Amino acid sequence: MPRFVFYAIFIVVVLSVLIGSHYYFFLRLVRGPAWPAPWRNVAKWTIVCLGASVPLVFFLYRILPLGAARAILFIPYLWIGMMLLIAFFLLCADAIKLLGWLGFKVTGKGDWFAAFIRQAVTQRAVALGVVGITLVLTPISIHNAMAEPILHRIDVKLERLPESMDGFKIAQLTDLHLGPTLQRDYLENVVRLTNAQHPDLVVITGDLVDAPVDRLLPVLEPLTRLESEHGVFFVTGNHEFYAGPEEWLPALEKLGLRVLQNERVSIENDGAAFDLAGIHDLQGGRFSPDYVPDLTAALCGRNEERELVLLAHQSLIIDEAERQGVGLVLSGHNHGGQIWPWMHLVRLQQPYLSGLHRQGKTAIYVSQGTGFWGPPMRLGTRSEIALLTLQATGK
Repeated sequence: MPRFVFYAIFIVVVLSVLIGSHYYFFLRLVRGPAWPAPWRNVAKWTIVCLGASVPLVFFLYRILPLGAARAILFIPYLWIGMMLLIAFFLLCADAIKLLGWLGFKVTGKGDWFAAFIRQAVTQRAVALGVVGITLVLTPISIHNAMAEPILHRIDVKLERLPESMDGFKIAQLTDLHLGPTLQRDYLENVVRLTNAQHPDLVVITGDLVDAPVDRLLPVLEPLTRLESEHGVFFVTGNHEFYAGPEEWLPALEKLGLRVLQNERVSIENDGAAFDLAGIHDLQGGRFSPDYVPDLTAALCGRNEERELVLLAHQSLIIDEAERQGVGLVLSGHNHGGQIWPWMHLVRLQQPYLSGLHRQGKTAIYVSQGTGFWGPPMRLGTRSEIALLTLQATGK
């Protein structure tokens, strides 16, 4: 699909959802409660202004200097996260009202209950409750998002891992989404925390950048200070294709990252070895035939007796990875759902949300992400640096 067609469809969908959701907010938070003047106009225009600020994000973050973008776009990004919470609580309130009406309908008091929930005082109580809960959860969510990533240690047993490589440590970074919100200072801290673990290998499983090379490249300079005996490897996420892979992939190579484009390399240590493979994100083919993910090509000619670790941005690859005898898949993409309770919707599209899982003989670790996308909010999730220690089953 041509990139401009993809963006056109995306814009139409986003605008439709944006307009529909804000009209729903107006009905439930302004018109239904029938606030007296001037509060009614204040509430109405607040919703209009916040809604209008959201489309500006997708335009301004590409043209503003990064420092200015962080300050100016903080409120629109924050509103996107608050929208998710407000929508959830309003939908819950509407569901409760519907169930209540059905219950009273059975007893013959449905008309009374319908009149009760239509009263302005009732709708005001609901509106104030929804907004109040959201305002309490928002600073908690901001704190979780902006806090230092937690270190998540995971032991992974692999059948074909040589015993001499038992204890081999892989640090996984993913979904940093460097750009308008998270910038150089955040990355410097991530590099410091990663190096402190003395990993044998560092991997970055996509969605590293959220802006074009000419605006963001200086922000990524701390990546050159990542330390590991066997290097730093990278595979694309879907956001690399939005930011311009033709420019970014060579730029990342110059920063010292080894970009795996449907490729496989040997990781060797004291005469023992395992294979490390990496494929493009599953959405890559939408942008160019050059970026179609091809696990078969990456594994062509491999020695099936050697252990194989696969870097793939999305856990959707797990079925094919299991069929092709992959021992361990490292993925991200989901952010653990990022903002409760919307992680439950992510589960409908992705086989695994976060953590270590096994499917047949294939293990998969799905990171919650080292940064976040969009809203500077995390609720029920935390940014993480995953430190995976490989264990030989013979030990």
